[in-house]
Amino acid sequence: MIDQSRKIVIIGAGHVGSHCAFSLMTQGDASEIVFIDVDTQKAVAQASDIADAACFMPHPIIVRSGDYDDCKDASIIVIAAGVPRKPGQTRLDTMGDSIRVMKEIVEPLKNSGFEGILICISNPADVIANFMRKNTGWSKHRVFSTGTSLDTARLKRVFQEETGIDARSIQCFSMGEHGDSSMVPFSHVSIGGKSIFELMKEKADIYSKLDLEHVLYRTRTIGMDIINGKNSTEFGIGSVLADMVKAIFHDEHRVMPVSAFLEGEYEQTDLHVGVPAIIGKNGIEEIIELHLTEEEQKLFEVSCNVIRKHIALADHI
Repeated sequence: MIDQSRKIVIIGAGHVGSHCAFSLMTQGDASEIVFIDVDTQKAVAQASDIADAACFMPHPIIVRSGDYDDCKDASIIVIAAGVPRKPGQTRLDTMGDSIRVMKEIVEPLKNSGFEGILICISNPADVIANFMRKNTGWSKHRVFSTGTSLDTARLKRVFQEETGIDARSIQCFSMGEHGDSSMVPFSHVSIGGKSIFELMKEKADIYSKLDLEHVLYRTRTIGMDIINGKNSTEFGIGSVLADMVKAIFHDEHRVMPVSAFLEGEYEQTDLHVGVPAIIGKNGIEEIIELHLTEEEQKLFEVSCNVIRKHIALADHI
C-alpha cells in the first residue's frame, strides 16, 4: 500500500456517501475527503455543506469534489454509488442497477493509478465487492466490503435491548450475506467472556427468556424497518465505514466482520462473504475461522449459495 496520506475518495455523493464523509470528519482521522459523482453539482454541494462543519472538528480537514485523477494518491476509496433500495426491496433487488453503475466506475478507477484499499458499501455488498475485485484485478487483501459489520452492530443492539448489557460488552458476529440470509453463530456469542448459553443456564432470570430466533430475525429486519420509515439507511453505515477506516489508518490489527474473498476458509471458495477478519494498514491481513457447529455451518453455506447465485447472475448483466 502507498504511504498513507489519509486522503479518502468517496465515489457516490448520496445519503450513504455523505454520511460516510461526515462520520470520517467527526472521527478526525482523514486529512482530505474528495467526492466523485456523475452528478457533479451534487458532489460540489455535498462537499461544501460538509466543509461548513470543518471548523468544529478536532483536526483540520479538506472536503471537496473532484474526479478520478484524485484517486492516484488516495489511501482509501469508498464505493457508495448505486441505487438505494426502496421499501419492500431486498438488497439483492438492487443488483442490476448497481452492477451497471459499477461498470461505469471500474475502468476509470483501474486507470487512475490507485494503489490503496477499496471498500465497497453499495448493495448488494458481497456481490459488488466480488465484481470490483474481479474486474480491477486487485488483490483480495485490498478489495472488500463492509459486509456484515452493520449487521453485527444491529445484532449487538438487539442483545442490549434484550439483556440490558451494553452493546460494547457483547462479543458476537453476524456472518454470511449482508442481507436476508445472514446467520449468527450463537455458539460464539459471549458477554464478559462467558458463553450466552452458559448465561442462559446460570442466570435464568435475565437470560433464559432470550429467543435466539427472534434475535436473528430482528438483526435481519432492522434495516428494512428503517427503509420503510425514511427511505434510506445512512448513519449506521457511515459509522461502520469510519470505524473501519480508523482500523486501517492506525494499523490496529482489529478483528472486524467484512465481506472477504474466501479461498477454502469455512469450506467455501471463490466468493466474497461476511466473516471476521483482521484489519490493518494493508487491508485484510487474515481471515479468522470460527469453529461452527454443524447447524451453523449449514446456515452459513445456505447464505454463501445465495451470494454465489447472484454473483453468477451479475456476470450476465
